[in-house]
Amino acid sequence: MDKRFKLSVEDVLNKQFNIDFKGYSSREVDEFLDLVISDYQEYDKIINDLGNHLQEYERQITSMRAKLVELEGKQDLECEKKELIGDNIDILKRLTRLENEVFRKEK
Repeated sequence: MDKRFKLSVEDVLNKQFNIDFKGYSSREVDEFLDLVISDYQEYDKIINDLGNHLQEYERQITSMRAKLVELEGKQDLECEKKELIGDNIDILKRLTRLENEVFRKEK
């Protein structure tokens, strides 16, 4: 068990109070309840800390997703440019061949 907590689940479930002449010892019950309250305060602190960490991680994930979408968009543009350049080169090669054929026949 983590050292921050003074009680385990078993401690709470198995707690037996001594009986005084008027009932349970109020001092003993008060001390035990102080331990319970202390643990609940520690649990609340941990939960809040974890919630804050979770929110920060979610912000980072959102930021990274936006960057990924941006990079994918840039990559798509680069691919399209390369395809257009490749298509243009093919067209220029064909035109050159056609011009060569046409000009050869005219001579």
